[in-house]
Amino acid sequence: MSKQNGFHVVTPLLESTGMSKLVGSTVYLKMESSQPAGSFKIRGIGYMCQNVASSNKSRGVICSSGGNAGMATAYAARKLNLPATIVLPLSTPELVAQKLKDQGATVKAVGKVWDDANAEALRLAESEGLTVIHPFNQPLVWKGHSSIVHELKASLPSRPGLIVLSVGGGGLFCGVIEGLDEVGWGDVPVLCMETKGADCFNVALKAKNLVTLPDITSQAVCLGAKTACQQAFEYGKRPTVISEVVTDLQALEAVELFLDEERVLVELACGASLAAVYSGVVNRLQDEGRLPKPLGPLVMIVCGGGSMNMAQLQHLQAVIRK
Repeated sequence: MSKQNGFHVVTPLLESTGMSKLVGSTVYLKMESSQPAGSFKIRGIGYMCQNVASSNKSRGVICSSGGNAGMATAYAARKLNLPATIVLPLSTPELVAQKLKDQGATVKAVGKVWDDANAEALRLAESEGLTVIHPFNQPLVWKGHSSIVHELKASLPSRPGLIVLSVGGGGLFCGVIEGLDEVGWGDVPVLCMETKGADCFNVALKAKNLVTLPDITSQAVCLGAKTACQQAFEYGKRPTVISEVVTDLQALEAVELFLDEERVLVELACGASLAAVYSGVVNRLQDEGRLPKPLGPLVMIVCGGGSMNMAQLQHLQAVIRK
């Protein structure tokens, strides 16, 4: 399963002694930050781009992205000799735009948030005959992401007690749920983490209906979809799914702690999931009886992020702590 596309690698599964101590259970880090292009996105998007290339009908691919999906699309397209256009929201760091250009992609910046960039991508796809690579609302993308769970099944000593991940539009979440069903782990709890101000999934679950946020006010712009995908909302109704929200400050502190303890710099969107342990969310859920004590192995999907460097970290520190 994990060899379904030629672009992603089987990522390391590392034990975190620091996190394990905090939770009182063994914590394993699924290091998606080690992927080519810097995040888990290459799994699903690489898989979809291969499907596009094999059809021989495409004049090129187009993706709207705040960073990671665009990086994955540009990387896969370059490997497949497909022309790629990436439409970014204007809030995207210059670092990301430059990385995309280095991969050979055509870059356009439009609108305040991802939803604006997506509208432009759909317009260009129509007028230029390009194939849309949707960052999260695409069954082929979910299928590619499900390979994470197949790798976990092959390398974990026992079934996980909990899987923790970040939710933006819900593509990773959909892939993980599908993977869990495929390997017979459908009853494993999944903790979905978002930051306040980019919490479309949590708001939808509370409203029992898909909700479009009026704006993205979180600095975690990579989580910045104003509406979660329908399939994520449907999966979110499962009793095994827990949705929690942390502040930008909690996510930032998690990024800093992770850099200190694990020597890896990840973006704020990834910090949201790390905060499940560092900010005591998992312990609180155990105290509330929503997760068992003791907990079996906890798997943290370290989704990564190519939009973070030291300058960006310092910028976020200045903005969030002001």
